[in-house]
Amino acid sequence: MSEQREFGEAGREWREAVGRDGVVLLDGFHTLKHALRFGAEVLVAVADDPAAVRALADGLAPDVAPEVARLVRPGALGELLPRVHPTGVAALAVRPDRDAGRAALARTPRPAPIVLLDNPRNLGNVGAVVRLAAGFGATGVVTRGDLDPWHPNVVRAGAGLHYATTVDRMELEELPSGPLYALDPEGEDIRSLTLPDDALLAFGSERHGISPELRARADHLVSLPMRPQVSSYNLATSVAMTLFHWGGPHEGVTDR
Repeated sequence: MSEQREFGEAGREWREAVGRDGVVLLDGFHTLKHALRFGAEVLVAVADDPAAVRALADGLAPDVAPEVARLVRPGALGELLPRVHPTGVAALAVRPDRDAGRAALARTPRPAPIVLLDNPRNLGNVGAVVRLAAGFGATGVVTRGDLDPWHPNVVRAGAGLHYATTVDRMELEELPSGPLYALDPEGEDIRSLTLPDDALLAFGSERHGISPELRARADHLVSLPMRPQVSSYNLATSVAMTLFHWGGPHEGVTDR
């Protein structure tokens, strides 16, 4: 009876929290794992089979296994979500403070570039870029346009690594300072350049490229090597190549 009561209580807490402003869906074990590693405040975590999730944490993420064991509670995910992740667990967490994130983006000297996505359209691609930015130790990911970079599908594709960097949406006039390097087929070959730590690395959509207003704002136009007749690279691939050319996280840098 106590487990059945907890089953119902977890669902009730979920429904109370899910409608609040600033609440983020963490869909799947790896999303929950990374969010916990980087300090997310988790409000409620629900699993169809909590014991299986605890075993998964013990095997794949022993560093956060005690926290997972404390948080995860039994509940009917199929009643709470339209689609249940194969790992059978989901959670709700508090979105990081936006003002603090913007302060981190504006702080100088900047130890790593900011990735700027100009009017991206694909939620999964944006999540993949967040995952790359977190891995490379970028200062943050900023988007322009109407896509919400904290959409649940973006957070899922980013594996919860929104909590490992700063992710926000900004207008052109709000962008942090720093030299703007815009990726463009007509730009200078990236192999001839050194990308500074304080750069804003701007990427347009695969179909339309950089918008005219951002192109006009750019300090440098940069191109990636690509054989003739190939239309474009995937957005995340372009970001990965550019961040790799920048050089990756500096030795000793382990957090935001």
